[in-house]
Amino acid sequence: MPLEEIRPIETDLAGLGPVELVLIKEGDRKGNARFRGLLDRYHPLGSGPLCGAQLRYLVRCRQGYLGALAFSAPAWRVAARDRYIGWDEPTRAERLGQVVNNSRFLILPQVRAPNLASHVLGRAMRRLASDWEARYGIRPVLAETYVEADRRGSCYRAANWRMVGQTRGRGRQDHHRRRSSSPKGVYLYPLCRDWRDRLGGQAPGPKAMGQSQGAQEQDWTDEEFGAVELGDVRLNRRLRQLARDLYGSPQAQLPQACGSRAKTKAAYRFLDNKRVKLDTLLTAHHEATARRMSEASVVLAVQDSTSLNYSAHPLTEGLGPLNTRADQSIGLWMHDTLAFTPEGVPLGLIDVQVWARDPAQQGKRATRHQRPLEEKESLKWLKSYRAASALAQRLEQTRVVSVGDREADLYELFVEAAQTAGGADILVRANRTRRMTAEHGHLWDYMSQMPAAGELRLKIPRRGNQGAREAKMAVRHAPVTLKAPRRKSELPEVTLWAVWSKEVDAPEGVRPLEWMLLTTAPVETFEQACERIDWYTTRWQIEVYHRTLKSGCKIEERQLGSADRIEACLAIDLVVAWRIHHLSRLGRETPDVPCTAYFEEAQWQALMAFTDRTPTPPKAPPTLREAMRRVAGLGGFLGRKCDGEPGTKSLWLGLQRLDDITAAFVVFTGRSPPGVQRIYG
Repeated sequence: MPLEEIRPIETDLAGLGPVELVLIKEGDRKGNARFRGLLDRYHPLGSGPLCGAQLRYLVRCRQGYLGALAFSAPAWRVAARDRYIGWDEPTRAERLGQVVNNSRFLILPQVRAPNLASHVLGRAMRRLASDWEARYGIRPVLAETYVEADRRGSCYRAANWRMVGQTRGRGRQDHHRRRSSSPKGVYLYPLCRDWRDRLGGQAPGPKAMGQSQGAQEQDWTDEEFGAVELGDVRLNRRLRQLARDLYGSPQAQLPQACGSRAKTKAAYRFLDNKRVKLDTLLTAHHEATARRMSEASVVLAVQDSTSLNYSAHPLTEGLGPLNTRADQSIGLWMHDTLAFTPEGVPLGLIDVQVWARDPAQQGKRATRHQRPLEEKESLKWLKSYRAASALAQRLEQTRVVSVGDREADLYELFVEAAQTAGGADILVRANRTRRMTAEHGHLWDYMSQMPAAGELRLKIPRRGNQGAREAKMAVRHAPVTLKAPRRKSELPEVTLWAVWSKEVDAPEGVRPLEWMLLTTAPVETFEQACERIDWYTTRWQIEVYHRTLKSGCKIEERQLGSADRIEACLAIDLVVAWRIHHLSRLGRETPDVPCTAYFEEAQWQALMAFTDRTPTPPKAPPTLREAMRRVAGLGGFLGRKCDGEPGTKSLWLGLQRLDDITAAFVVFTGRSPPGVQRIYG
């Protein structure tokens, strides 16, 4: 059939309306003809032939057809894929039928809609296993695809596919090993959580996971910023270069970090560009965070607010008051949500809100009860929860829990969490007692009547003049039904679980610890109550992250002239601060991983040569823990038995020194400079 002319479409995802994947049924001549017409006309490989079993889809919206994609039989043997799965030859031959190849993917060149490609891939992955099983009776557990070396594969990374290596440049028909085709990136996407077990594979060791060929050729900025679309490849390159510069010198001002007048001018022009906005710059990092979240069974989305004080730069445009009129401090407010594993490893940001307060709104606290929530800053908690819920609905194998301190004790948040199907759970520390049903009275009174389910011991770090100690906590838990506040009587009742932990036998002169936690996650046993308390103790990590951002990246000392510039630079500093914080936790959680999972060869060799005071570094790289402690030593960490593991402050200071040490090492030894750094996480 003749292919009708496709009209150009330029809009965002919302402007497209619902995007539909139409599965072409067997025997559908019209659908197959349209599929072949689109692929033959617009795809460099054409429409086929495709190998073996296959599914074909058309992508359309109310404005017309947007593209097409196809899935077919997998490649017979791919070293990078098979190594990552952990296959031997017999197992590969037996289980290969559970792998499906995304052999074609096309978004029409006339269609310009940011994030459309990753959106389509995400929708396809959610239905692929069921569609394949319905047609062929086999449920696949892993999808694969191969991306040309001259393409970044941004849409696949944004849709949470993982690059595990590269092919060797041999095609299906290369029986004589001539390697006539170019190497391609190997990308995989698990379709279920236990995919490796179902494929009979063995999890690769740290070296295989941290040192694959594809990972070695990837730059961390490509992982965190590579999928950002600024409409100009020069802007995209400048973004990644600026991120590298700020990471190399996190405490330096922009001119010092850039290293030359030309790069500094280019950085200022970049920050002045109207396309460069905080939300836009963080899109790729949000997607990379989602990919890391998909590999965890439980993720804690911790949200908190912090002020950014620029009172030392009063001529900066676009700032607002931070506190009271008498205080006179000016700056910006930020409310961010950082994802953690229950062990405290930061996975990345999922939501960032930045704003300047309007001076005309000062003094309106007295009218807060008369204003709707939409007109208050408190709405920030619901926005963050909605971002967490969107990920919970998208990552069906991951439980997402939104964690907030006492400021998040909002009845509207409880209602929304209870009414959001498939959304994130909440875990909030109660700030006030709340009304319950008439027979139960108020929250604290009701919980005090519950028998203690057990005792939990918590290690309390040193605070001020109070030394470190171990607190013995009595734990109570029960389901509770809360009534709406009297001023919000139109809201429904909400049933939650309460976990009350209170310190017993506290030392004299020390205020006993007490936490009343409210959550939508069921708490039916003492073990579950202890788990919810452990989840909440992770919340303090976001305060460490904020300290890293302010003291490590010196964001409050940026002299950029306007709030718009500050916000654009803040987007990069947020990711840099996360990466430093991630390193400090990674060295504790995976200490025996080779340091090449994080450091370039020239970097670890320079580190070892400098700290050992020898011109010849060892042949084998140290573990990540050893390298991290040596880097921290450059930043003032003493490494005594009583010092524990390094913190973020000594790490960021050490990383800054390591950057200069590596540059000198390269000059005096003639080794290749570090060009790229590994993906991790």
